[in-house]
Amino acid sequence: MKKDLMNLSEFQKLGFENVRYYTETPYGGQSSASTSRYYGEDEPYVEITLDIHDDSVSVYGMKSPDHRGAGSIYEDQSLLRQGRSGRSNSVLKRLASSVSTELKRVASSVSSSSARKPPRPQIARLRRSKSRAEQALKGLKFITKTDGVTGWPEVEKRFYVITMTTNGLLHRSKFGECIGIKSTEFALALFDALARRENVSGDLINMNELKEFWKQITDQDFDSRLRTFFAMVDKDSDGRLNEAEVREIITLSASANELDNIRRQADEYAALIMEELDPYHYGYIMIENLEILLLQAPMQDVRDGESKKLSKMLSQNLMVPQSRNLGARFCRGMKYFLFDNWKRVWVMALWIGAMAGLFTWKFMEYRKRSAYQVMGVCVCIAKGAAETLKLNMAMILLPVCRNTITWLRTKTKLSAIVPFDDSLNFHKVIAIGISIGVGIHATFHLACDFPRLIAADEDEYKPMEMYFGPQTKRYLDFVQSVEGVTGIGMVVLMTIAFTLATTWFRRNKLKLPGPLKKITGFNAFWYSHHLFVIVYSLLVVHGFYVYLIIKPWYKKTTWMYLMVPVVLYLFERLIRAFRSSVEAVSVLKVAVLPGNVLSLHLSRPTNFRYKSGQYMYLNCSTVSTLEWHPFSITSAPGDDYLSVHIRVLGDWTKELRSLFSEVCKPRPPDENRLNRADSRDWDNIPNFPRILIDGPYGAPAQDYKKFEVLLLVGLGIGATPMISIVKDIINHLKGVEEGSNRRQSPIHNMVTPPVSPSRKSETFKTKRAYFYWVTREQGSFDWFKNVMDEVTETDRNNVIELHNYCTSVYEEGDARSALITMLQSLNHSKHGVDVVSGTRVMSHFARPNWRSVFKRIAVNHPKTKVGVFYCGAAGLVKELRHLSQDFSHKTSTKFIFHKENF
Repeated sequence: MKKDLMNLSEFQKLGFENVRYYTETPYGGQSSASTSRYYGEDEPYVEITLDIHDDSVSVYGMKSPDHRGAGSIYEDQSLLRQGRSGRSNSVLKRLASSVSTELKRVASSVSSSSARKPPRPQIARLRRSKSRAEQALKGLKFITKTDGVTGWPEVEKRFYVITMTTNGLLHRSKFGECIGIKSTEFALALFDALARRENVSGDLINMNELKEFWKQITDQDFDSRLRTFFAMVDKDSDGRLNEAEVREIITLSASANELDNIRRQADEYAALIMEELDPYHYGYIMIENLEILLLQAPMQDVRDGESKKLSKMLSQNLMVPQSRNLGARFCRGMKYFLFDNWKRVWVMALWIGAMAGLFTWKFMEYRKRSAYQVMGVCVCIAKGAAETLKLNMAMILLPVCRNTITWLRTKTKLSAIVPFDDSLNFHKVIAIGISIGVGIHATFHLACDFPRLIAADEDEYKPMEMYFGPQTKRYLDFVQSVEGVTGIGMVVLMTIAFTLATTWFRRNKLKLPGPLKKITGFNAFWYSHHLFVIVYSLLVVHGFYVYLIIKPWYKKTTWMYLMVPVVLYLFERLIRAFRSSVEAVSVLKVAVLPGNVLSLHLSRPTNFRYKSGQYMYLNCSTVSTLEWHPFSITSAPGDDYLSVHIRVLGDWTKELRSLFSEVCKPRPPDENRLNRADSRDWDNIPNFPRILIDGPYGAPAQDYKKFEVLLLVGLGIGATPMISIVKDIINHLKGVEEGSNRRQSPIHNMVTPPVSPSRKSETFKTKRAYFYWVTREQGSFDWFKNVMDEVTETDRNNVIELHNYCTSVYEEGDARSALITMLQSLNHSKHGVDVVSGTRVMSHFARPNWRSVFKRIAVNHPKTKVGVFYCGAAGLVKELRHLSQDFSHKTSTKFIFHKENF
């Protein structure tokens, strides 16, 4: 803005007889003009400050010196709306009448003390502080990193691709796709607002108009973005938003962020905003009202500032300097690797050593035998691989003996040196060893040994007659033998089982056409894995008729390897079958929750003792008599019931949900409540499907009490074991508080829940817990809403810190989530309820900055062991494990990472 846009004479032409004029730049490079009209030396006057920027003029401030104490009035009303450039003359013409009208209104408001209706609250556009200026720079961005747009060149490329068939004209419906905004409704509203500002008519724009749109969308000036945001709903361009328009922008923002609950309650939230910003019921709000609310310190800026502070504090406490010496860096890396994985290292070393020893022993044994003269080194390699196969076929059963592993990790000290958390991973590693052994054994027999026996001359073959009989020249004679048929049968069955156990098939990631879909999914994996019964039977037969060995059956080694693991596994299966059928489990409560989650509350058997973080198996004979599926226990050990939350993903869970939904149908429908069935509240108990349980089984999360500080991370339904831990901590806090009250109170007849003997001997070390729950669907927060609210009510000492993240909402600072952030603050301050989660815990948007999370914990808890427990998708495992190791190496805080495995 040029300083001589309006000089003294121009103000006098507008009707001001005595003018005091000056210019300044309070913020954003804008200029201001202050004018005073004097009626006499002792007469009152009104001072007005104008805000002039390009072709817009606003009243910056108005005040009367007679009302300095309580009546200094500041008005920030936009007198002239933003238009295209080149309209300065029209602006100046309108200025006179606008200022005159505004002066009369304000003067009347100031002088009148008997007005029935209080004047509209005046809002001053004061000079922004540095922190507010930074917030404005970050706020209301229409394009963010989540959109994947790198700049105008990328938009230009998309424009040419999209408009190839439209003669270089971009249709309104393709605008969002071109600039990278995924929300269609939001993109259309943005297009319409920009079109109105640029006087573009119709639904088509060319390259130049798109470029002008892009400049306004990416404008670094907050005020420009604010005007664009305001114009998206202010369709009549009157500078005001009524309640209907506020409701529309709430619906628009909720739709862009996939927040169905907010969209359904748009009327209620619109009324809340109007109540807050229009307390005198004028029926509209101005852009200035919206600006002040949007510039309230958002949570993201608080976290950014905190992160910078933590980074500075953390940098002062780093323990390990970086070295440029490659040798030193390698040695330090190896030291850290051994420090982090020493349990895994020694177990793997022992296993590999055992296989290498068996292979070498059998290889050297066959080099001394007559078969070596005919079949050469091939027979030595085949027999060496066969010996490792016997060991691995025995060991692969041990990691799935869950009762034994649970007993070992719970009742013994072996968990200090044995990585029981990696039992399933070790099961998979052994399976890889079996695959390699089978490949070597079968290849060297079929491709080397048999052709050598066929090609051998009569004298060379003579020593082999005692093993293979008379020499044959037909290859099929070897394949059709008992050894060949059983061997090939095992290879085929193991190939099927191993293939269907891979992630692509087990999790339905491989899309197959038509009937082939049935061979994918968890059910296919589960049934194919039980082919091991046939495989082990064939293995015993194969070992009895094994080549080149003529001994009584009891001197052959195959059964010796298998006996102990097979007996142990059969004993485990008998325990599971007996335990699940001894005492009936009643279904107490069913809830079909948002996000395709089925919640079951079951009666707790008398002898069922478990720890938070453990899991159990469920069987529903109505769905399948044979199938058992694992689920984390979400109730706490102190509860008198068992609860699980089942995410509907596969065939079994879909069928289970359908069964319970049918049972719940007779209950009178209520659209505003969840579909629930509670057998304790019904006169006629519904006929629920019969449920069997088996467990509990040990899991990594059960060791949480060993740590003073916890970092609990759950993704989606992965929050289930963490919820049990949170509930257990709450129950412990209640117990401590009740015990303290009982000691202080003279009355001792209070009744408290009984504590199991196992829990009496446990040491509860946990003093601080951080729970991060990350989910995409807003409805997911309904799963554990009662737990969240209970924590906020019970945890008076802030032992548990809850952080809910909704990733469907755009990050704070994005224009699509700006109104949600504002609405969240308003509703929580008035009602104490978060609009996103529906709980008393304020939700965060987008994904957590995990490095900042670890920074904060490292600074707050130096020289402390922190237990990091994670359950969820595998994508985050690598990052959390790396951060745990990185901060453990570079700070005095040690992060011990645990991942749930099923």
